[in-house]
Amino acid sequence: MNDIVADAPRGGTGDLAPGQKAGGPRGIAAGLGSYLVGLTLAVVLTVASFWAAETHLIYGPGVSVALVTLGIAQIGIHLVFFLHLTTAPDNTNNVLALAFGVLIVFFVIVGSLWIMANLNHMSMPMDQLMRMQR
Repeated sequence: MNDIVADAPRGGTGDLAPGQKAGGPRGIAAGLGSYLVGLTLAVVLTVASFWAAETHLIYGPGVSVALVTLGIAQIGIHLVFFLHLTTAPDNTNNVLALAFGVLIVFFVIVGSLWIMANLNHMSMPMDQLMRMQR
């Protein structure tokens, strides 16, 4: 029983999520406002991505650069406004987990491209393969 009391936050409420601060209705409204700002920015970036893909105002080869830039901005918006990832000292484990996840995804993508390039380089040309089947 003493362990439960010792682990409870000092405010006396044990229903708070990690990183959530005790506050009344004002704290809830501020949190909701943060989510609404994030949602608005995410929707604007999504609409901008569709616009960039369909418009002829952006130079053709630059469309992919614009889409990648908007995608990275979208990831940043989600990390900050929805996952509450900050540079605070208590978020060190979250940042390390994110970096590890990005590293694994990088290895999977680069490894897949490397394997496909080697398969393409090592495979027999189609005309030779067709001659062998006759």
